[in-house]
Amino acid sequence: MSQGKANDAPRLKRSRFRAWIFPAGVAGVYLILYPIAPCRTLNGLGVAGQVLLQASLPLIISFGMMLLLNLFITPSHVSKLLGGGAGVKGIFLSAVAGILSMGPIFAWYPFLATLRKKGASDFHLANFLSHRAVKPVLLPMMIVYFGWRFSLIFTIFCIFCALVTAAIVGMLGGQR
Repeated sequence: MSQGKANDAPRLKRSRFRAWIFPAGVAGVYLILYPIAPCRTLNGLGVAGQVLLQASLPLIISFGMMLLLNLFITPSHVSKLLGGGAGVKGIFLSAVAGILSMGPIFAWYPFLATLRKKGASDFHLANFLSHRAVKPVLLPMMIVYFGWRFSLIFTIFCIFCALVTAAIVGMLGGQR
């Protein structure tokens, strides 16, 4: 076994342990509080169970959408969407690519820098980055917690502000 792999084992064990600190802490608090106030503790567990049940369907839908998007949208697709195309079609495609993109934002920076070197405009890159705030996979959870009206208004304003931001970056950054 190489030295690098030997050093990874304890780190992996620590990260697995850390993942259980919060659930174990919450369980510990319930165990401590049960003898002190059993009715309130059981009431709290019941409320937590109801929240879990209410959130389970939207979470299942969200994870399903994320799975489908990750299966069918690849970085090569995004590259084609953000490449040298201009006009309304390019604006729409860069916005959709930003909305459908997954993962941490910093993981996209090198990819977008490469696109910029190949001729993608600052407008399209800013449009892509700004539209990442709109996440269809999270929409079911937003609707459950905030309702349709709030979710629709919020999403529309996110899209509008993303376009305004992209236009300003395009003007000030110098279109390519």
